[in-house]
Amino acid sequence: MLRYILVDIEGTTTPITFVHDVLFPYSARHLTEYLKAHADDHLVKEALDSVCQTVKLETGREISTAQTAPQLLAWISQDRKHPALKAIQGLIWEHGYREKVYTSEVYPDVLPALREWSGRGLKIGIYSSGSVKAQQLLFEHTNMGDLRPHLSNYFDTTTGPKRESASYIRIAEELGLATANILFLSDIAAELVAAQAAGMQTVQIVRPSTVAAAEQKHAADFTEVEALLKQLPGGCA
Repeated sequence: MLRYILVDIEGTTTPITFVHDVLFPYSARHLTEYLKAHADDHLVKEALDSVCQTVKLETGREISTAQTAPQLLAWISQDRKHPALKAIQGLIWEHGYREKVYTSEVYPDVLPALREWSGRGLKIGIYSSGSVKAQQLLFEHTNMGDLRPHLSNYFDTTTGPKRESASYIRIAEELGLATANILFLSDIAAELVAAQAAGMQTVQIVRPSTVAAAEQKHAADFTEVEALLKQLPGGCA
């Protein structure tokens, strides 16, 4: 029986352009000044220590925390999914949301579906490369209002990479569910393949910029997912 819907963000609930054209440039513009202003904050120090460790492991170079800003800026331009970068970006983005510099975008079909699914007793969670904090901020400050009441859990890459099946097994274990009871929605075929290998059900969300994968079930939006639920094993009657 389907009991849980796990949802990706970028390209699935939210246009890729919002992340790449709004959030990434904002974090890049404010990163250096933010690090200087918050150098003594525990979360920042912890993240910068992790950056230093990664640089040493990957290149053999030793850098100080004062030298991490150029590395983080390079990772932003590469869209690297490093947990330390994602943690710092989340802290910077929080300032932008609080100051109303921007409002996050969700597709218009998302909120009605979340209402319908949660109203039927299905739990809904998020799995994204952005930090849990960044995810919560995005869904708090949307063009459709605060969507967090419809969401039960948030998972990021501290759980594991999104293209590795072990990550989905860990999520199911944390939820106390069999993987077969979980449906994963994403626009990225490699993520769906990993979720399938873990035993989850999957549907690819094929927004206008998405390349449909031949081996996946497809839905153009969340409205079509609702129709597909009736066809999934243990789906809605």
